[in-house]
Amino acid sequence: MTFTSAMEDTQQAFEAAAVFILLAGTTVGFARAARDLAEGRPDTYRRVRSFVGRTLLLGLEVFVAADLIRTVAVDPSINSVGVLALIVLIRTFLSFSLDIEIEGRLPWRSRPDGTDPT
Repeated sequence: MTFTSAMEDTQQAFEAAAVFILLAGTTVGFARAARDLAEGRPDTYRRVRSFVGRTLLLGLEVFVAADLIRTVAVDPSINSVGVLALIVLIRTFLSFSLDIEIEGRLPWRSRPDGTDPT
């Protein structure tokens, strides 16, 4: 087994883990939502949206790790570095947007209870 093939296998393992995270997290999120609805919780929508949003963020992080492995170890070309930069830029924008949706505030703003976010 060569280094390149080992890194390709590692990249594929990371991608498979990311898909698993997305599927499992979404399934668990909707199962929790069904339970919350059955219990009559009034904040079910907010809770499921927050849980699924965090699942998406985690899945995106693992996908970026897979892309890093591919770019650095498997295909270190200027084209793949450009694609990676674009992916990281998109992921950063999505992460920022999802964080605002989940928390309901800009990341650098204080929480509604007055505590510092850091």
